[in-house]
Amino acid sequence: MRISKVYTKTGDQGQTSLVDGARVSKASLRVEAYGAVDELNSFLGLARNKIVGTEIQKLLEQIQNDLFVLGADLATPQEPTGSAKPSIRRISPAEIEMIEKEIDHYNATLPPLKEFVLPSGNETGALLHVARAVARRAERDAVRLAESEPVNPQAAIFLNRLSDLLFVLARVAIRQGGSSEVFARFH
Repeated sequence: MRISKVYTKTGDQGQTSLVDGARVSKASLRVEAYGAVDELNSFLGLARNKIVGTEIQKLLEQIQNDLFVLGADLATPQEPTGSAKPSIRRISPAEIEMIEKEIDHYNATLPPLKEFVLPSGNETGALLHVARAVARRAERDAVRLAESEPVNPQAAIFLNRLSDLLFVLARVAIRQGGSSEVFARFH
């Protein structure tokens, strides 16, 4: 796809087009859901620029690509049950399994947690914690959308696992940056 014009003026009245061409309000649950995914993707781009080491950078690049798939997934109404073939690529259990493997890999390098961690430590860790919080909001938006119309059930699962991975990666980034985690105090 080639984008030759940035503005179309078709959204000036508060409506936007979904992938299937349907026009909906920019305040619809569907637009809220894929908008939160877009925001998450942007935060991951910011965090990716701060990451030390190419292994996690490559992982975040893959996740950013998966988030584009998820955004298109959420922007495309679900096909009726029994449809021969989906009209677009949708998030699948394969992407979720990849995230679970990465969680296990990176979590094995960390000491066990006995306390709640404050989203701080260093800039990279804090950015990944922001991305984690946005992933949680995107998950809530996807669940809210699924409560009102059919949605790929893998979407919310993907976002749930991704927020877990971002939590683990934030802990890794804090250590890689030579900082210590800051623990919550309840007094």
